[in-house]
Amino acid sequence: MSQQILIIGLGQFGMSLARTLSEKVAEVLAVDIKKNLVEEASVFVTEAMVIDATDEVELARLEPGKRDVAVCAIGEDSKEASIICTALLRQTGSPVVVARANDKMHQRILQLVGAHQVINPEQEFGKRFANRLLYRNVIADTNLGEDLHLTEICIQPSMVGKTLVELALPKRFGVMVVGIRRNSKEKIIQPSPNEPLKAEDNLIIVSNEIAIPKLIKGVGL
Repeated sequence: MSQQILIIGLGQFGMSLARTLSEKVAEVLAVDIKKNLVEEASVFVTEAMVIDATDEVELARLEPGKRDVAVCAIGEDSKEASIICTALLRQTGSPVVVARANDKMHQRILQLVGAHQVINPEQEFGKRFANRLLYRNVIADTNLGEDLHLTEICIQPSMVGKTLVELALPKRFGVMVVGIRRNSKEKIIQPSPNEPLKAEDNLIIVSNEIAIPKLIKGVGL
C-alpha cells in the first residue's frame, strides 16, 4: 500500500517535494491557500485542495491523523503560519510531522510546538553543493543525521581492478561501501567484497563528514 503524505505549502520546495513523491507512487494530498498553486499541483498529485492550514476546522477536514506523514512546507514569507500549522498538525493527531524552517530560531520554535523533524532545504542544499564544488568526483551527498553522510563518488584509475577487500576502505578511511552503481545509469547493486571494481563504477558510501576528504586525498579522487 502506498504511503499517504500530506504536504501543506506549495512554494518551490513544497511543489518539488509533491511532484517527486508522486513520481515515487506515494499518495500525495497537496494543500495551499493559493488557488493557482493548487491547480498546478493537481496535475500530478492524488488530490489538491485550497485550504487555510492555520484554521483548525479546515485543517481537520484533511484528517492528518490518517496520513502517514504530514509536511508543513510553508515558506519564509509566513513563519507564524508555519508554526501554527505545525502545532495544529500535532494537535489533530498526525503521527509524523515534518516542518520546514528558515533559520535557527524558527527551527527551535517548530521543535517546541511538536515537529518530529525540522528541515532547512536551503541549508541542506548548500552543504551538499559545497562538497560537489570542493570534490569534483562527488556526484551526490545526502545528510543522514548529525554527522553521517550517504555519498556517491566516481572511482579513480588507481581503484580499478581492485576489490573492496584489497582497498580496505573502512580500516583506512572510516567509510563503508553500501552499494555500487554500475555503468552510471544502471540500478545500484549490492557490493561484493571480492569482485574487482570496474572503471565505470560509482561507489555509494556511508561515512562521517571528515572521512570524505580523507578518502578523496588518500585515493586521489
